[in-house]
Order: sequence, then structure tokens, then C-alpha cells
Amino acid sequence: MIDIDTTDIHLELVDHVLTITLDRPAKLNSVTQQMSDALVTVTEYADASNDVRAIVLTGAGGRAFCAGSDIRGLDAYESPWDFRNRPDYCDAIRHCRTPIVAAVNGYALGGGLETALSCDIIIASSAASFAAPEVKLGWIGGGGMTTLLTRAVGPSNTALMTMTGDPIDAERALSWGLVSEVTSPAELLARAHGLARVIASRPPIAVETAKANLTASANMTQEQAIVYERDLQTVCFATDDAHEGRRAFAEKRDGIFSRR
Repeated sequence: MIDIDTTDIHLELVDHVLTITLDRPAKLNSVTQQMSDALVTVTEYADASNDVRAIVLTGAGGRAFCAGSDIRGLDAYESPWDFRNRPDYCDAIRHCRTPIVAAVNGYALGGGLETALSCDIIIASSAASFAAPEVKLGWIGGGGMTTLLTRAVGPSNTALMTMTGDPIDAERALSWGLVSEVTSPAELLARAHGLARVIASRPPIAVETAKANLTASANMTQEQAIVYERDLQTVCFATDDAHEGRRAFAEKRDGIFSRR
């Protein structure tokens, strides 16, 4: 397992699923710059490792998934420009090629909401709540809040959240399409890990390509997106894993995929 320069992130790798736990529950798992740097390292490791085929991201304790950046650390930068160009944990998660399931077990506030939105699938416990509270402190989100939230819940709901800063509960998040499922707190991690194991069992190149295609299609016209998708399909079709998938189908057995 990779070594990281913080005790506030816990890693566990089982059955090709890497669980990343933000482990700072006394501070609602708010992210320090050291933790942000570690998340950059961990996502790079996941993308380079054949042992990691899916990720579950969650928070320690029963209160919070993540309360965003540790506000006390925001004055440590020498200038606003240094703050602007800091290594950012939301960027690291969003740019990760490996599929990520967010298991939101409590508060997802500010950068914590952006963190969840940067993942591919969001599963929430019934105790979860979501908010963009930066406006209450005199600023706005900077990790993709407006664009990611608008794609998830639409412009009116995004305006409601970013202009009031008030939270929504898990059931409203589900009705708005912000999350895919709501479970009991006790069932959350089991459900997230079960979903991640299913993803990890699929041909890795095809899964990573599906993720890349989803991201690209959001920035293209419909015709461009269809052409791009067809190109990616052709690339996947030529892989060893695709050949194995066709053989396994013909032989009525599970495929054995090598990420080649």
C-alpha cells in the first residue's frame, strides 16, 4: 500500500476496491493542505495501479462526510495567488480515471459537497445533509461548486443552495437527483462497497473509458459526443479485455480481465 504523509487519511485495499476514509472526525473531516496533497498522491497511485479498479470515498465518524477545507488553514497562504494555485483535492478526485463512489455518511458542506460532486456516483445515508455555505462567510465555492451542482440539480436548485447557503437533507437530495440512493446509516458502507465491487469486476479499460466519455460528452454537442463515443468504442473493442469478454460470452462463463 502507498505511504502518504498524513495520519488523517486512512486507506484500505480489498478485492481491487480502495477505500479512502477522511479520518479527522473531531473537525468534521475538514481537509488540511497536507490531506489535500495526500489525496493528489493517492489518486495518482490508484490510476497507475493494476490492483485498484474502483474507489470508495467516505468520512470517519457518524457526523460528517467532509466539511470542506479547514478554514483555519486558509490564512496560511502568502497571497491570494498562492491560494488560487494550491494543489486542490477536488481537482484530484475529479481528474482521477478510476471510478469513485462517494459514501456520504453525514455533513457534506462546501468543499465536502464539491468532493462528493467530483465523484462518479453518490450514495448517501439518511443522516446526510448537503450545503454550499460559503456565501454565509463572504465567498463562494471554488472547487467546481456551481457547474457541478447545476449539472446535478439544475440552475434554480443550485441558486437556492449557493445563494442561501442553507442545507438540504438526503431525501431532498435524492428527489433532486444529487444522489443515486439513500440508505440507512448502518447499510451505507456495505452498499457503497458492493457497488464498487461490481464496478471493479468489469473490464477496467471499458469502465475508465465510460467515465472519460461521460466527462467529455458534457462539454460537446450531441453529434460531437456521438462521434467521440464511437471512437472510444473502437479503442475498447481492440483491447485484450474485449476479446476476453467475447470469448467469455460465447463460453457462458465470467470473464477474466487484465486491463490490457
